[in-house]
Amino acid sequence: MLKFALGNLCSRPLRTTLSVLGLAVAIGGMVGLFSIAGGIDKVVAQTFEQIPGLLVQQQGAPIPLFSTLPADWREEIEAIPGVGVVDPEVFCRVNQLDGKLIINPPRFAVGMDIEARQKLQRSIYRENLVDGRFLELQDIGQNCCVVSREIAESIEKGTGDSVAVNGVAYEIIGIYETGSLMLDVNILMDINVCRSLGRIDQATVGCFYVEPDGTVENKALQKDIVNHFRGRDLRSEQSNPLANLMKSFTDASTKDNEKPEATTSQDEERAEIENSLEQKLSPIEVRSADDWGKRIAEFSQDLNLFLFLMTAIGVSIATLSIVNTMMMSVTERTTEFGILRANGWSRNEIIRLMTLESGVIGFLGGLIGSAAGWFATFLVNWSWPGRLQLHAGLTLLLFALVFSVCLGLLGGIYPAWRASRLSPMESIRRG
Repeated sequence: MLKFALGNLCSRPLRTTLSVLGLAVAIGGMVGLFSIAGGIDKVVAQTFEQIPGLLVQQQGAPIPLFSTLPADWREEIEAIPGVGVVDPEVFCRVNQLDGKLIINPPRFAVGMDIEARQKLQRSIYRENLVDGRFLELQDIGQNCCVVSREIAESIEKGTGDSVAVNGVAYEIIGIYETGSLMLDVNILMDINVCRSLGRIDQATVGCFYVEPDGTVENKALQKDIVNHFRGRDLRSEQSNPLANLMKSFTDASTKDNEKPEATTSQDEERAEIENSLEQKLSPIEVRSADDWGKRIAEFSQDLNLFLFLMTAIGVSIATLSIVNTMMMSVTERTTEFGILRANGWSRNEIIRLMTLESGVIGFLGGLIGSAAGWFATFLVNWSWPGRLQLHAGLTLLLFALVFSVCLGLLGGIYPAWRASRLSPMESIRRG
């Protein structure tokens, strides 16, 4: 029956070709669109699997660029059991590089505590250095920086050259390449130099990168850090540290003067303290690689829904095209169906023949569309490596192929049913 179905399709080459290409365009578009979400997932996975530490930032800030925390909280975080190294960081948007306006892709100056960075067991930038050297103690307070290979190639500079960042000259001492679009947009420098560049208050930081010492599980350490700062007023601490210091002395004095009731046990007191802490909000949030991955996954789900709605239009048109092709085939082949029925073919065999033909159209359209979509993502990544990173994985390609076959079968069901309803004599008479 397959050979018979292929012969019927080949007997009408133009109509079959147009149906296959129409479906291929829709499937190729679907693969291309969904590769955007796949690319985001891949970038996030590549980025955070190399970052084992925790990020402490302001509650509600989407990224550290929009976070502001008191710099003196570093000592408090360092005193929490389980914390190994605390690296304060600040962020500044780069608007100009060598006098050229920077809009897309964005660039950021990242200031870090060089001494703390030297103590980290793992540093994604240091581990991915491809030329020159990383920031060292001698670079504290100096106008020098480490840039990504992408940035270096875009400005045609190398180690030893000078680059103007927002009008200020810096010497490039090293070049790194992580392969992540989220990290290869940064220019690394000393924290105080970055503060001067971005006019950032010396008493604030954007976030704290915390490397655990391994004695406490990350989940438990996250909770301990968040609970430590519960109930703290971030704005008042940033605006008036002296008032906050006086408040801490007052709270301590009040606590010393309080006398617990005789009927309250230590366990009940501890429970009350924990309940009161849980009711208070924390001005910070602590994110691990898993947390970032989950947030991006939530965004990807919303994006996938939007992409599905976008592709539904093209898929609907392609399905209608298959229905139209098969209906025209039924109209033209009424005599053929009558002869087949007169020679003993059952209605079910007629249905199987028609659905097989539409399924072949769906398979060919899916195969061509999936291949074209994959090639398009490869071409886009090659053409704009620093701006886009699409990913059409095997799962997406197989889904596109199966989905296309299902569309082909779905598009052939009604025409097949119409063909099977014709009686042999009526079909021959119509012919």
